[in-house]
Amino acid sequence: MAQATHGSAPDIAGAGRANPYAMIMSVQMLTAWLGNHHGDGRLTHAAAAIRAAVDAVLTEPAHRTPDLAGTATTQEMGEAVVRAL
Repeated sequence: MAQATHGSAPDIAGAGRANPYAMIMSVQMLTAWLGNHHGDGRLTHAAAAIRAAVDAVLTEPAHRTPDLAGTATTQEMGEAVVRAL
């Protein structure tokens, strides 16, 4: 089970301002663990690709959410990570 380590932030629910980083990186960490645990290079490669995509997205202020001094919505940041993959 993968779970982001932040609260629910009800004050911004539905506003499109939540930072998806924690959830994306929870998936990345789970994928890396599964790849290492099962010796599956496809999963470890996928985990590395997710991390590289997130790192690339964070270098561009236009793709960051407001809490990271950007203007992107939750969906825009998530879509930027998908494109970087």
